Amino acid sequence: MYLITVFGNLLISLAVSTDSHLHMPMYFFLANLSFVDICFTSTTIPKMLWKIQTQSKVITYEGCLPQIHFLMLFAVSDVFLLSVMAYDWFGAICHPLHYMVIMNPQLCGLLVLVSWLSVVSLFYCTMLGVYLSSAATQNSHSGTVALVMYTVVTPMLNPFIYSLRNKDIKRALKGIIGVPVM
Repeated sequence: MYLITVFGNLLISLAVSTDSHLHMPMYFFLANLSFVDICFTSTTIPKMLWKIQTQSKVITYEGCLPQIHFLMLFAVSDVFLLSVMAYDWFGAICHPLHYMVIMNPQLCGLLVLVSWLSVVSLFYCTMLGVYLSSAATQNSHSGTVALVMYTVVTPMLNPFIYSLRNKDIKRALKGIIGVPVM
């Protein structure tokens, strides 16, 4: 599942960057989402696979802190980018004649930038709140299932959800793998 996630998201990023027909706001945000999904899964899954292979359940505080930092950073980035994509789709549907004027390259860059530096401040405020509040007890098994669903399954499905039903992405991917494009 990890390899499918990384490979699928890399293909989307490659397709968007190499095909000039995909240099539009929607695909710009999709490429950023793919990058964030790769980073998100790569913060935990390789370490988890190593721990499963070695039958080790120990993680040091020094190893946990950066892993949690980057996990939260990319998780919140994911949410913000999905919000920006929703705004983009709203503009394309509700104001189709003004869409290209509204969603100019500067605004797209600004939206992605705001999604990123906001994540940093929200991350630190949230972590401070969690640190200062008392921890609630919960079932370890249900927490593990939720973690796997959020960190593995969702990023794996994003390339399928956002691109395989899109004819422009399909055409670009066919061009990348060498299939004649009509």
